[in-house]
Amino acid sequence: MKHIVIGSRGSDLALWQANFVQSELEKLGCSVEIKIIKTQGDRIQHLSFDKLEGKGFFTKEIEDALLNGSIDLAVHSHKDLETTPPKSLTIACVSERANPADLLLIRKDSLDTSQKWNLKVEANVGTSSARRKSQLLNYRADATVTDLRGNVPTRIDKLRQGHYDAILLAKAGVDRLELDLSEFHAEVLDPTEFIPAPAQGVLGLQIRETDHELAGIMQKMNSPKTAQRIELERKVLNLLDGGCQLPLGVYCDENDHLYVSFAKGVNEKCIHLDYSVTNFEGMAEKVISDLHK
Repeated sequence: MKHIVIGSRGSDLALWQANFVQSELEKLGCSVEIKIIKTQGDRIQHLSFDKLEGKGFFTKEIEDALLNGSIDLAVHSHKDLETTPPKSLTIACVSERANPADLLLIRKDSLDTSQKWNLKVEANVGTSSARRKSQLLNYRADATVTDLRGNVPTRIDKLRQGHYDAILLAKAGVDRLELDLSEFHAEVLDPTEFIPAPAQGVLGLQIRETDHELAGIMQKMNSPKTAQRIELERKVLNLLDGGCQLPLGVYCDENDHLYVSFAKGVNEKCIHLDYSVTNFEGMAEKVISDLHK
């Protein structure tokens, strides 16, 4: 029986993800333990992402633990991973994709059914994502966007306390935590209109390249079609040399239709592109060419 040490952040969502992977590995006959690792993104809660140094705010320390051998497997929200992985590490498995949409969670006293997404005029919306800020302001220029950090329950508590009229979250994370949101209005944003982050809703399972035994086990859990779609999404991000601070949404749906939203800055106009993908080879390069026209 192979014993596997999983490295995970300590948030409720990260632990849900790690426990999910643990359960799947145990079904394959492995013994598994979870080791919690605190990342830069966890330690520094008072700054927005664009004020943090470098990239990989939620992954670097976990990847370091993989490299030094203190863990065997890292479970990441794939959208948090840098598109250029550290040397000698590899993504051995990606999960099936959960709902990729963003969720606009609105206080019921901030509803206005005459407005787009049922959000009142001049609402204060919480998010620290440049992508979400740019797209929100393109559709609702009247809104004010205020930085919002913390894990999912913390963000929802801040909404509950009245610090915001609404907040933006990934629906997949809310679904995984099975949170009771009945006191709010939950508006699921169409991912073909409000474009998700590359690989949103997908887990990336990372190992050392030299761990061939674990790589073989991981293949039994891998979703090849999801991997192909998110590879395209993330290649667009890579070619733009982007990270969390880039106002970029890229989503390839189950029909291989590709949707892109890009802005040069949070307050700049978004460029929207969409394609029917018949050949994944060279598709990301075509997107970049079209964005630069």
